[in-house]
This record gives sequence, structure tokens and C-alpha cells, in this order.
Amino acid sequence: MCRRAFLSRSGLGVGAFALRSLLESESLGAARPSPLPAKCKQVVVLCMAGGPSHLETFDEKPELEKLHGQPMPESFTQGQQIAQLQGKQLKVLGPQHPFANYGESGQRISAVLPYIARGIADDICIIRSMQTEQINHDPAHTFMNTGSIISGRPAMGSWVTYGLGSEGTNLPGFVVLTSVGGGQSQPIAARQWHSGFLPGRFQGVRLRSAGDPVLYINNPPGVTSQRQRDVVDTVRNLNEIGNQTFHDPELESRISQYEMAFRMQMSVPELVDLSDEPQHVLDLYGTRGADGTFAGNCLLARRLIERGVRFVQLYHRGWDHHGGIKKGIAHTAQLVDQASAALVADLKQRGLLDETLVVWGGEFGRTPMAQGNGRDHHIKAFSSWLAGGGIRPGITYGATDELGYNAVENIFHIHDFHATMLHLLGIDHEKFTYRYRGRDFRLTDVHGRVTRDILL
Repeated sequence: MCRRAFLSRSGLGVGAFALRSLLESESLGAARPSPLPAKCKQVVVLCMAGGPSHLETFDEKPELEKLHGQPMPESFTQGQQIAQLQGKQLKVLGPQHPFANYGESGQRISAVLPYIARGIADDICIIRSMQTEQINHDPAHTFMNTGSIISGRPAMGSWVTYGLGSEGTNLPGFVVLTSVGGGQSQPIAARQWHSGFLPGRFQGVRLRSAGDPVLYINNPPGVTSQRQRDVVDTVRNLNEIGNQTFHDPELESRISQYEMAFRMQMSVPELVDLSDEPQHVLDLYGTRGADGTFAGNCLLARRLIERGVRFVQLYHRGWDHHGGIKKGIAHTAQLVDQASAALVADLKQRGLLDETLVVWGGEFGRTPMAQGNGRDHHIKAFSSWLAGGGIRPGITYGATDELGYNAVENIFHIHDFHATMLHLLGIDHEKFTYRYRGRDFRLTDVHGRVTRDILL
């Protein structure tokens, strides 16, 4: 017998050896979460895409106002990474909006966010010491979402649903919604919610914010649900026949995704039918319904959480204020402020906030230095807030220097955010790994610490 014939008859040839290696990786690499006590079950991330200025939202700097128009002290900027201001004369730009105390906790919040300030100041934990490692939008989103500057790694929503699954059966475990308005809108790529090297069924599913949430969600004329069921069953049977031979994890994902798609044909129309929402709830969010706005998406996020979706991510594109920041940030904030506060308040009054972590923030901040009448990208310091899900309410954590350039107290790195989020979900970030190509990967790589000072 020739060598080629021997290999082809020995367990389907060389491909079988490669397949066996892949299957072993799939079965051995999925380290399960440690049995930690979980403080929350679900996550909603409100992504302010473009980089909101912390200096006009949550980080008041009176000294910046005093130095307005003066040269930025070189002691802050010398040798530092600056995006589009490199080689230019650096002048201080004072805060463009006033701050005041809000709530019994006395949180200092900008006037551009009145609903957050007056409505939920005592429910949120403001983080003023965020830091990241990427100074341009797309890689900064990649780092925020995956914990890596390398594209192709799994998104945090994929990690969470891989580790915990979803409590809902008729909707994906990881759902993404997008909206736009208020300023320069940088593009958002689907790789930001990709499953990377994790099985494909853990990829985020983007629901369109207006019209049919999913293309072809409705059957064409003449096709009944029973006929659609017959097609799905036939495709599943064919895939299962193939899987008996190849045992391909992606075939298993395909089978499960066909089933999910069929169930979504029933569940998604019900999800976006807001006829059961009373007028006072629509008024609370400031929306007519699934209208493509951030407000509409926040209401859908609450409905997704009620239906057991594990991870919901909302992007609002419009925070990239290189110029005209005074009017620009006020306009963009107006589009998200009411609904952000409404989501927290609505979850709270329904008894869902305690088990839902809500995160609000961008991929980086903005410089204390002027870019005309705007601000450039900044990675050394920016602000976010967290609410619910085991977070201590009504506190401010971390601090920046007197000009808001560097985080100097209780630095909260993106890796720390990921570690803390996983901890709240009952996952030990150091043990939660996935073996891929001979290496154990994790969301926090070899970094990250659980920031216990902000936890209940």
C-alpha cells in the first residue's frame, strides 16, 4: 500500500490528526469560572464612543480655569504621548461648563448632565482615574473591549457569555445596539463584539435600532412558521450527520445558531413591541420607542435584561469633539443624559439594579490643552461611572492632578475594570482562561486587579 492510501484510510487521513488536535484544544481549554459568590448576573455597557471629555463631565478642575489660555506647563507634557497636538504650541483650555454638588452624597457633576446629576448621583460610583493604552479610536475601542491592542481577540461580552451562558433561551446572550448624534462620529466595526478564538456562538449580535431589528426576521409571503421549522430541522439534521464524522465545534455553533435564529423570529418582534410599556415609562426615557435613538436603545436594553440576556452593549457615536467642544458636548450629552439616568432608575424600581452592573464611559478622555476650541484624545486620565451589581453607590473613586492630565490616585486601568467586572459576576479573572494555539488566554492577559474599594 502506498503512503497516500495508508494515510487516507487511517481515520480520514492527515486532516483527522489536525482535527483531533483542535477538538482536544476545544475540550481542554475551556477553564470554567471559579465558584465565587456572584454579586451580579448581567451587564449593560453604555459606550460613549469618541471619548467624552472628563473635564466637562465628571472631573472639575478650578486650576484649569485659572490657567485658561496660558501655555501648558512642560512638566506635564514633556515626553508624553499626544495624538494630534504633537509639535504644536500647547495652551490650556479651561472647563467649558460649571459643576455643582448633587444628591446627598454631594457628587460633583457638570451642568451638561442634569438628569444623571439630579436623578442618580447617589446611585453611581464615579471613577476619575481611568487609564488606557491606545490613543486612537479604533485601537482604543479594541483595548476597552478585548483587553488587548491586537485585533481578533474575544470581546468582553463574548468572554462573559462563554463563562456564564445566558439565562434567556430565545435571545442571544450578547446583544449590541448602536446610535449616533451630537458630533463627529467615528465608525464602529463589528470586530468590537466578535468572539475571536472562542466558539462563534458567543459572538455579539447587533440588533438594528430602527425598522426590523434583524434582517429577514419575518418570513416572506407564503412561508409559514411550520415550513420554516421544517427547513431548520432539515438543516440541523444535515449538520448533525456531518458532525458525527467531523466533530467540528463550528458545526455545533452553526446548529445552535440556526435554532437561535428560529426562536428569534418569535422573540424579537415581541421584544420591540412597546405597546405594553406605559406612557410614563416612555416619558422617563424620553423616547417614542424603538426609534433608533440612544433613548430607545436604553429602553430596549432594559427589556433585554428582563429577558435574561447576559451582556448588553450600547454604543452612542458622537463624542469626538476636536473643535467646538462647548456646544458640542452639551448637544451630545443631551442625547444620552436622560436615558442613561432613566435606565438606572428603571432597573432600580424593578428590583433589577442589584443584579445588573451598568457601566458608562468612553474609550479615552480629552486633553487639558486646547485644540482650537476643542480637545484632543487623551489616555492618561478620564472618567467613567458604574452603578448597581455590587458597586458602592454615591462615591467618587480616584483622582487626577490639578489640571486633569494624569491619574494620580487609585489608578483604575482598563485591565482593572475587566478584573472587577468578572469578579462581580463570580469569575476569578486569573483562572478564567481559554487555551488557543498552545497558550492560555484570558481577558485581563497577565494584568488586572480587583478594585475592592468600590465594592459593597
